[in-house]
Amino acid sequence: MNELEFQNILKEKGIEVSEHQLQQFQKYYEILVEWNEKMNLTAITDKEDVYLKHFYDSITIAFDFDFNNQTLIDVGAGAGFPSVPLKILYPNLKITIVDSLNKRIKFLDTVIAELGITFLNHLFKELELDNCQAVAARAEEYAKDHRESVDIVMARAVARLNILDELCLPLVKKNGYFLSLKGRQAPEEVKEAKKGIQLLGGQIESTHDFTLANHDDFRSNIIIKKVKETPKKYPRMFSKIKKSPL
Repeated sequence: MNELEFQNILKEKGIEVSEHQLQQFQKYYEILVEWNEKMNLTAITDKEDVYLKHFYDSITIAFDFDFNNQTLIDVGAGAGFPSVPLKILYPNLKITIVDSLNKRIKFLDTVIAELGITFLNHLFKELELDNCQAVAARAEEYAKDHRESVDIVMARAVARLNILDELCLPLVKKNGYFLSLKGRQAPEEVKEAKKGIQLLGGQIESTHDFTLANHDDFRSNIIIKKVKETPKKYPRMFSKIKKSPL
């Protein structure tokens, strides 16, 4: 997917991408490739593949969910997917990226700073990546001081859903959402996580299955609403979550 295809397919979905935002994605791509030579951020570095399998894939959740004026935590974001592409498109989105590896946080700090400079150079201050921070922490530890604090928690390609639910739902406000971006095993993961999601105060509102544009890569975006508070004993230590998923 080249940049024009990226812009056009999003326009067809009702998302306008300005020239300045396209410059952001270009800068993001350049930083990703540069840093990937020093550390393992992604196996995907071909430009058209990055635009399709990282940028576009991250944004597909916005076809079925409104990100305007929301607060969001991205758990285990790695190289910043899906939260940074969404932040570029929705400047008023307030995001915190939580990842356990310091070296990835350094990369994300660079992305946030560099994209901010780019916006200012173009005198589009409203597009600056403000209200955007990256934090080195494990999700279950971060939840101790940030329980039920944000509108949205997201995770993409981090762990199976029956593990992610306990890492993510405790962070979501009541009536907020946990959004999980999944691949081919999504139907199986939904079945095995259903009981735990309910126990943690969640309810599966909808799933949106599709294939990436002009490809056969299956994707499933799962929208889970937080309908009641999560019991205080969750999340447990990660070793317990992994050994005995709910």
